[in-house]
Amino acid sequence: MNMAQQNNSNGRDFVLGSLIGGLVGAVVALLFAPKSGRELRENINEQSSGWRERAGEWKDVAYEKSGEWKDRAVETSSQLSKNVSEKSTEWSGKMKDSTKNLQDKVKNIRTNEDDEAEKAAQEVAEAIEEAAQELERQQDSTTSSNL
Repeated sequence: MNMAQQNNSNGRDFVLGSLIGGLVGAVVALLFAPKSGRELRENINEQSSGWRERAGEWKDVAYEKSGEWKDRAVETSSQLSKNVSEKSTEWSGKMKDSTKNLQDKVKNIRTNEDDEAEKAAQEVAEAIEEAAQELERQQDSTTSSNL
């Protein structure tokens, strides 16, 4: 048994002993009080009835409080569940939107790269054509000058 459990047990034993000692002391005080037997019995009956009523009141209060706590716990857990569900749905929507935006951006980048590559290919083709034409002109002029 660890130290915390031993201290807890000692505290519980002390409280229990105090209650029992108080009850025994009260009974002894009543028994040794200078009253007649009849008065003493009436007194004991009255006090035991009072204790019984008090215990019944405490029981009712305990039932009432436990019902309140139960209702509160049910309400809190349902609210928490609702909040978690709402946040989950919200985050799911945000993730879908983010994923869609990212996919669109990637698609745009690919499209732009394809367009740029196509433009570059056209420019290269035009440059090659111009070079071929220039080469033909030079050949024609060389042939003409040789003749």
